[in-house]
Amino acid sequence: MSNRPPVGSISWFDLTVENADEVRAFYRNVVGWTETPLDMGGYSDHCMNQPGDGKTVAGICHARGGNAGLPAQWLLYIIVADLDESLKQCEAGGGKVLRGPLSYGAQGRYAIIQDPAGAAAALYQVTGAE
Repeated sequence: MSNRPPVGSISWFDLTVENADEVRAFYRNVVGWTETPLDMGGYSDHCMNQPGDGKTVAGICHARGGNAGLPAQWLLYIIVADLDESLKQCEAGGGKVLRGPLSYGAQGRYAIIQDPAGAAAALYQVTGAE
């Protein structure tokens, strides 16, 4: 049985902002999330965890490095079977590739797109072992 998320599913949410520490504290207070720091080499982004079971459900990231210039909005990651083909279909359908494709190490590849209405989303192809 595969542990890979199904194609078409939403696998992750990120919020990238200039003031990630302040926004992390906001969500911690408003919804009760706890956090686990994620070392980004010189600073930490924040993995946000559900109260109770501690399951990591989202990330709050600094607008630095590869995240510089991303809009301050929640970005969802949608699983695709073939990232390159999905990017071709995005452009053919009137969308734009805003960033990528980029590697997420041995785990996968992703790109950030904009649909014809202007909404951004990330497409993610799992490439790691099952």
